[in-house]
Amino acid sequence: MLLALVACLAAACTGSPVVTTSSRLPPPPASSEPPPLPSFTLAAGGDILVHPLLTEQADRDGDRDFVPLLDGLRPAIDADLSICHLETPLSEPGAPTYGYPAFSAPPEIATALKTIGYDSCSTASNHTLDRGSGAIKTTLDVLDAAGLHHTGSFRTPAESSTPLLLDAKGVKVGHIAFTYGFNGIPLPQPWMANQLSVEGVLDAARAARAAGAEVVVASLHWGAEYQHEATPEQREMAAAILADPAVDLIIGTHVHAVQPIERINGKWVVYGMGNEVARHSEPRGITEEGIVTRFKFVKGAGGWTVEHAEYIPTLVEFGPPIRVVDLTRSPATPRRTEALARTDGVVRSMGVQGLGRP
Repeated sequence: MLLALVACLAAACTGSPVVTTSSRLPPPPASSEPPPLPSFTLAAGGDILVHPLLTEQADRDGDRDFVPLLDGLRPAIDADLSICHLETPLSEPGAPTYGYPAFSAPPEIATALKTIGYDSCSTASNHTLDRGSGAIKTTLDVLDAAGLHHTGSFRTPAESSTPLLLDAKGVKVGHIAFTYGFNGIPLPQPWMANQLSVEGVLDAARAARAAGAEVVVASLHWGAEYQHEATPEQREMAAAILADPAVDLIIGTHVHAVQPIERINGKWVVYGMGNEVARHSEPRGITEEGIVTRFKFVKGAGGWTVEHAEYIPTLVEFGPPIRVVDLTRSPATPRRTEALARTDGVVRSMGVQGLGRP
C-alpha cells in the first residue's frame, strides 16, 4: 500500500502519465487506396536550327554561350525524359561554322542543350550530310562530349544496329529517328542515317522492343516546309505506323512551322513542332513560332498509354537580345498574343479532344 502511494506521488510530481497496455490506442487501419500506377513524363521540342545570327548572339552573351538564348525553355522541357531535334551538323571545337545552305553549327550549342535539361537529340534531318559523312562522326562525338544521347545518324554499322534505350524514372524508352531525305545528297552507306519509310520505322521500333524498350517514340523529319497543314503523306504514314503496337508516339520536325496534333486509335502524333530556335535571313513570322509537347505515360492493365497530353507555345524574339520565350509564362505583347492565337488555332485544327495547354 505504501509502495503504491509512493509510485503514484512520483508520477504526479514528474507529470508523466502512467500508461498501461489496455490504454494504448489501436493502430490506424491500413489504407484501402491502391498504389499509384507507374508513370513518367516526356517532353519534346522542335528544330534546333543555328543560323549565323544566333551564333553572333551567343558571342555577345559570352564565349559562344547559347544558354541565355535558350534559358526560357527550362520549365517547358523539365520532365523525366526530354528529347530535342538537332537539325544541323556540328563543327569540331575551334573549327569554322557555316549557315544556309550547308550548315555546320558551333559545338557549344550541344553543351547549352544539355545545360537547360535535354537528355537526347534526334539527328536525322535533310541537313545530316551537309558537310559530308565525316561530319556525322564529328557531330556525334560532340554530343557524346556534352553528355547528350542521340539517334538517327551513326558512325558505324554496329552503332546503327544498336537501339537507343533511354531511362525515364526506371522505364526503358526506345527513341528512333528518321528523315525523308538529304537535300539530294546521296547517302554513302545505308547505315549512316535513317531514311523514312513505314517499314523502316516499324523495323527499328520492333528492334527497340526486342532490346527491352517498354515505350517507343519515333522522331520523324517530314512534311512540306512552311506549311501549317499536314500533308496527305504525313497523315497516311502516321496512321500506318500507329496502327502497329511497336510505336507509341510520333513527334514531327522539319517544316519550320507549327502543325496540328492528332490522336489516332488512342495514340498521339505531333505532325510538326515548328522551330524551337532559328533566325532565318528572311523571317516569316511563323518560322519564329514553335511548341514544346509534353506527354504523361501511365502503365495500366493494358500496358503503357498517354494519360495526359499538352503543348506549350514558344516564340523566338529578335530583341535585341535574341531570346526564346515560353508564351504561357511571358507577359502579353501584340506579337506574343498573335503568335499564341495562331499556334492554338493550328495545333487544335483537327479538333482533337483531351489536349491541354498551360
